[in-house]
Amino acid sequence: MRRISRITVAGAATASLALALAACGGTSTSSSSSESAEDKGLAIAYDVGGRGDQSFNDAAYAGLKQAEKEFGYKTADVEPTDGETDADKEQRLASLAKQGYDPVIGVGYAYAAAVKGAAEKYPDTTFGIVDDSTVEMDNVADLVFSEEEASYLAGVAAAETTKTDVVGFIGGVDIPLIHKFRAGFEQGVEDTDPDVKVVSQFLTQTAEEGGFSSPDKGKAAAEGQIEKKADVIYTAAGLSGQGAIEAASANKVWAIGVDSDQYAQEALAKYKASILTSATKDVAKSVYKLAQSVEDKSPRTGVLRGDLASGEVGLSNSNPVFADNAKLQDVIETAKKKIISGDIKVQSS
Repeated sequence: MRRISRITVAGAATASLALALAACGGTSTSSSSSESAEDKGLAIAYDVGGRGDQSFNDAAYAGLKQAEKEFGYKTADVEPTDGETDADKEQRLASLAKQGYDPVIGVGYAYAAAVKGAAEKYPDTTFGIVDDSTVEMDNVADLVFSEEEASYLAGVAAAETTKTDVVGFIGGVDIPLIHKFRAGFEQGVEDTDPDVKVVSQFLTQTAEEGGFSSPDKGKAAAEGQIEKKADVIYTAAGLSGQGAIEAASANKVWAIGVDSDQYAQEALAKYKASILTSATKDVAKSVYKLAQSVEDKSPRTGVLRGDLASGEVGLSNSNPVFADNAKLQDVIETAKKKIISGDIKVQSS
């Protein structure tokens, strides 16, 4: 069972703070049979798209559920709201910390300013932020990944699989994080077969325009790339990627998923025969490990990076068409070993 929380909150205060949370984003909580202010653990606040994106946010939720099951404490997960400000995000995180949740994790780079502000107010609470390494504080863990390494392997898989010598990349938003996915993918394709053309595009310039949350945008972009003869399409766009996968399935070309193993996602089951593989990053493991460190009274802080060497990024093998292709697997494994050894330097921009 969980150690006594660093922050004790009376029942009346908890109720009023729950109302504050509701004002700045929907929340759901779950717990074991014992619910007290001293029995609260991990809380996460979702990025754009929220729970149900079959990708990034759902992976964070999986880590939360693992912690909840293992440690037997109350958890919370909070949805974003349209048009919210950094101040709204900070209020959400601070409310969770004030209620006694620990650690409190902002899922996505957009929480950087909010995590910094909340962490200053609650120095005895451990905060985490996924996909950002700019918050340098004693009580903050920056949970980041070498997405370019998994994307390189996705590029190898695409170059080996294409029959038209045209493959596609769709990024959700034109930002440095998504540039990592694009750079690794394009390098993997180029190193594998320089005759293969990569058609690349970003859906929007800002997240507020829906680049990570609009399946219709992903679908339209994929259809445009298919018209240009792309027969393998890799999409790093959160919820928008579902539209790209739908378009790939309808046109009988391959899709490569992202973040989670999208072949195994129930909501995408009718399209899974078209999902060759997914470039995964183990957000669930990262979230869980931070919760575990707090539970063990040795909170992990600073920059915590997952990469191919740690096994926290890679390619999924759920699709037997992909997993049973011995030639393709050999090529990918060779590339993986070279990246880990340093023989291949994967670009991040």
